[in-house]
Amino acid sequence: MNTAILTWLQRLVQTPSVTPNQAGPKALTTGEGAMTTVVARAFQTLQADEIIYDPVLPKRDNVYGIWHGESPEVLLLDVHMDTVGVEQMTIDPFSGEIRDGRVYGRGAVDTKASLAIALGVLESHIASGKKPPYTIMIAASVDEEEGGAGAEALARWVTKRQMRPIQMLVAEPTECRPVYGHKGLVRQFITIHGEAAHSAQPHLGKNAISAMAQVILALDAEHRRLQTLPATGLGHGTLTVSLIEGGRGLNVVPDSCQIGIDRRIIDGEIFDEVAAGIISIVHAASPLPVTVTMLASGDAFYQDPNHPWVQTVADFHHTTATSAPYGTNAYAYGDLADCCIVYGPGSIAQAHTADEWIAISEIEHAANFYRHWWGLES
Repeated sequence: MNTAILTWLQRLVQTPSVTPNQAGPKALTTGEGAMTTVVARAFQTLQADEIIYDPVLPKRDNVYGIWHGESPEVLLLDVHMDTVGVEQMTIDPFSGEIRDGRVYGRGAVDTKASLAIALGVLESHIASGKKPPYTIMIAASVDEEEGGAGAEALARWVTKRQMRPIQMLVAEPTECRPVYGHKGLVRQFITIHGEAAHSAQPHLGKNAISAMAQVILALDAEHRRLQTLPATGLGHGTLTVSLIEGGRGLNVVPDSCQIGIDRRIIDGEIFDEVAAGIISIVHAASPLPVTVTMLASGDAFYQDPNHPWVQTVADFHHTTATSAPYGTNAYAYGDLADCCIVYGPGSIAQAHTADEWIAISEIEHAANFYRHWWGLES
């Protein structure tokens, strides 16, 4: 095992980077600022030819490192720096403890291991004094666990630079299987506006909850309709009413009711059109005024699973390509690269848990792949 990788991983885990909307007292700090500093210094130590700060949100910058190779062809790695919250953790979230063949701590599997592997593999190669065969770009991005603004900023930057990576890897724990697709999403709050009255005289009011019941039935019918459509490479779209709130008291006709909905998008659908369709369904079903607020959206990610690079990655690990049930930064990248996959060591089952960890054996497998991918095996 390359001990440099474990050293980098411990350093990264020991640097808190909890996404702001999940940062509680145990987070120690808010956001990725400390991680951005650590990563930029690492790029400097590893003799990056270019180090770029890309402002995304207040005090939250993407940071890019570029190593020019013998070939101008670009291999691009996107690895997010933020983590989910740590308040529920039963271990020290920032210890980076190594025991029983595992590394523990928040972000160990999601996704600081991937960044540590990239840094460790580059460190070993730099000692040779040779240029890499290809131009390597590492994009350490912000906001993956919250709104995806870092991915959108990276896509804009690459496009503006007129860079066309031949291969792009989005780091997530996939058990070293290449992921060729996952669903996109539309999330909305739907609020119905009624009029309050005493429940002894309900005819004097306008019941927002009763109106919302009709909307929910219409949305459930839309979900069932989606299941009757021909399946695509990512299956069927889904629509779930996942939150509801309304009413002021048992003796008051409710003047407001709000639901939250989660619509998962498949390849071939466009999130703007899906969002507009939901608005149409809601307005048609509700007998009272409605407000729809967009919370988050993004197209599905889908790469042809038969693309030669997808097959190469699968063959390298003697596995098969797969799709994922969760979302990643890849939703923002479209045709940014000739081929894009989601890939990384460890299992999503260990991500976001109370005792997050990654097996060192998984790190070794992924490190071998990175050397192969970047042509650094010698």
